[in-house]
Amino acid sequence: MSEAKKGTVVLAYSGGLDTSCILVWLMEQGYDVICFTADVGQGDDMEEAREKATKLGAKKIFIEDLRREFVTEFVWPAIQANALYEDRYQMGTAFARPCIARRLAEVAKKEGAQFISHGATGKGNDQIRFELTVYALYPDAQVLAPWRMPEFFNRFHGRRDLFEYAKEKGIPLPVTVDKPWSMDANLMHVSYESGVLEDPMHPAPKDVYKMTTAPEEAPAEPEELDIEFKDGVPVRVTNLSDKTSKDESLELFLYLNEVGGRHGVGRIDIVENRFIGMKSRGIYETPGGYILLQAHLDIETFTMDKELRKIKQGLSLRFSEQVYHGFWFAPECDFTRSCIVNSQSGVTGTVRVALYRGQVYIRARQSPLSLYNQELVSMDVAGDYNPSDAEGFIRINALRLKEYYRLRTAKSLLDKSS
Repeated sequence: MSEAKKGTVVLAYSGGLDTSCILVWLMEQGYDVICFTADVGQGDDMEEAREKATKLGAKKIFIEDLRREFVTEFVWPAIQANALYEDRYQMGTAFARPCIARRLAEVAKKEGAQFISHGATGKGNDQIRFELTVYALYPDAQVLAPWRMPEFFNRFHGRRDLFEYAKEKGIPLPVTVDKPWSMDANLMHVSYESGVLEDPMHPAPKDVYKMTTAPEEAPAEPEELDIEFKDGVPVRVTNLSDKTSKDESLELFLYLNEVGGRHGVGRIDIVENRFIGMKSRGIYETPGGYILLQAHLDIETFTMDKELRKIKQGLSLRFSEQVYHGFWFAPECDFTRSCIVNSQSGVTGTVRVALYRGQVYIRARQSPLSLYNQELVSMDVAGDYNPSDAEGFIRINALRLKEYYRLRTAKSLLDKSS
């Protein structure tokens, strides 16, 4: 190990193979390493991570429970936005990264560290998400990204090389080389990629899934929940079968994960477009998030003006792209979020859902702020509506269509005669 120290680096440390090897490698390069581990619900043994980092030589290790702020400051805005990347992906990893990186930058500032490091690969999105957040909140820091440094990636060509290095250095191995697919977990979702999953025609092995029951093995009877929203934010969930009720944000979301996972809800297998310019295949489990997405879509449509919702849908698309691309702390994302939050004023009420073998079925809804007028829409009651008014409405809307086809027909006849 080099005698001359190059400075202090704060490493985003998970305790897994990559970051454990990076920890030892950074020390070999002459850095003092401080480890930072965020608990965002990934289910890891935090004390085991502390002991491992200490044993491997970390100068300090900070472990912080960010689960509640992850839910209230990141997951709830995702639900308010109905955020989906490329129509399907709820972006559990993309929402977690700014939560983690924000605190990573704060720790680095507090400790006076000149460098910040992470284990994200040079081909993925996470390197962008971590570093854009760091540069926004701690612009004086320098980022050490080993998987982009020739002295690292020329030495370690893949996970097999890391396994050999870990054996050589006495680093405990969390997985075997025979199951090398990558897994990233937090309380919003679990994602899987690489290894056999890189072949898009290779079905995901059944033992990949950790968060959800296979839908065909889920309970034979549906389970019904009432989910209450206030201004687009979930505030209570009640199980109609056993009367379980949760109204604290973290407990509410964890409970939806539990019951949704039991019914096989929230699995997707997709190919997506990474920001860096390549397509990748990912397997995702998002049980609680998927339940809330379906319920929120329903209560939003029930309570929001049609034209306002059109604008909000466009903002949601932009917001989803901003988050996926790592721009959470960019001014345009801050503006988009504020507009979406403003749109949620009045998105209040209760949606009843049934969970059954991988699906979420909407059963009913109610709201004190509903824009639904049962008397007005009824086929049996006239209400404050004159049916004959529809004739003029149709004629006005038909005017441009009639003119379009009249003029197009005339032009077609002219072209044929010439």
